[in-house]
Amino acid sequence: MSGLVQRFAVRAVLVVALLLACTGAGAAPRPVPGFRHAVVIVFENKPRSAVLGNRAAPAFNAFARRGAVLSGYRGVTHPSLPNYLALVSGSTHGIRSDCTSCVVKGPSLADALEAKGSTWKTYAEGLPRTGWTGPGRGRYAKKHVPFLYFSSVLANVGWRRNVVPLTQFSSRRLPDFALVVPDLCHDMHDCSVAVGDAWLRRFLPRLLKVEGTAVFVVFDEAYEPGNGVPALALGPLVKPGSRFGAPMTHYTLLRTVEDGLGLPRLGRSARVGPVTGIWKQGTAALH
Repeated sequence: MSGLVQRFAVRAVLVVALLLACTGAGAAPRPVPGFRHAVVIVFENKPRSAVLGNRAAPAFNAFARRGAVLSGYRGVTHPSLPNYLALVSGSTHGIRSDCTSCVVKGPSLADALEAKGSTWKTYAEGLPRTGWTGPGRGRYAKKHVPFLYFSSVLANVGWRRNVVPLTQFSSRRLPDFALVVPDLCHDMHDCSVAVGDAWLRRFLPRLLKVEGTAVFVVFDEAYEPGNGVPALALGPLVKPGSRFGAPMTHYTLLRTVEDGLGLPRLGRSARVGPVTGIWKQGTAALH
């Protein structure tokens, strides 16, 4: 009789294990939840101390309290362009300047998103017209619009149409991935922290209630030792008042976007982990 009882017990354990495997019950939580949309907003050339805790940036600091501070974030290099390339492709591709006629042959997020059938756009403030590849005009600078440097984008008219003026931005019609590039004044490159902060106060609130959206507000670089920059993660998926304190760079952010959107890992993003510990528990996968 004891042998029969033991066999029934073993079968019961197997049945429970099978049910758990099929339903996902008891599974470990995802390090990064599925994103319905990922939005990255990039500002320019400020160290953490110039923004976080600065009275000239009340909006930025209010948003920090509503979301997560990525306190170990730093730029990859100098000047601007290689940081932007790293952010969307996992590599600087050997670029060491803000060149405007250079072309990169490696893959970027554009390739990964297109291969999956996902949507993407760059919204560049001051861009004269959709897909324009000129070096700059007024307060618009090509060096802050990395997708226009990749040969796969330049060779495809349809892909170039995804690089549009910021006036086309709508929180009601977000693509799966959006890169938002303020102009040279609003990104704090040529104007004060207070001016950029006021721009963020006007622009950001419409995004923070869009379901399934992860919003990252970062800076490209800082001309101070360590290259540490202010960075936030915001939106409905993020635990208010949380913090990710581990060292991270643009590669870490790229890895987080890739994991959240279910994309393959590009370049050096495969060598780093994503941003974890700031996400609301129980968030369902959306991709």
